[in-house]
Amino acid sequence: MAQSTVIVWTPQEQAVAQDAFQRAQGRAVSALISKVKGHASGLGSVEALWQLHDFLSTQRHDMEGRFDFRLEGILFVFASFVKDGLLAVEELEGLEPDKLAKIRAMSLF
Repeated sequence: MAQSTVIVWTPQEQAVAQDAFQRAQGRAVSALISKVKGHASGLGSVEALWQLHDFLSTQRHDMEGRFDFRLEGILFVFASFVKDGLLAVEELEGLEPDKLAKIRAMSLF
């Protein structure tokens, strides 16, 4: 039977992780606001208005699912942030080298 590996987080690493997570979330929100402003400036019909509503509903669902800070899966989350350009690996300095290596490797896929 395979054993799962428990990842231990020091208080300092938790602080680095929380800060990086909030930074990525802020960037995602800023990008979404810019996108919404572009959509809103082109509204010219009720159909376009409902399309914007649908877009916002989808984005809210995606963001609420993606931006859930839990240490047990945060390495995967950080890898997706790096892959999507919301975070640079260098912004995670302070995490142990093994964690950074895992994030770098997972961000390639």
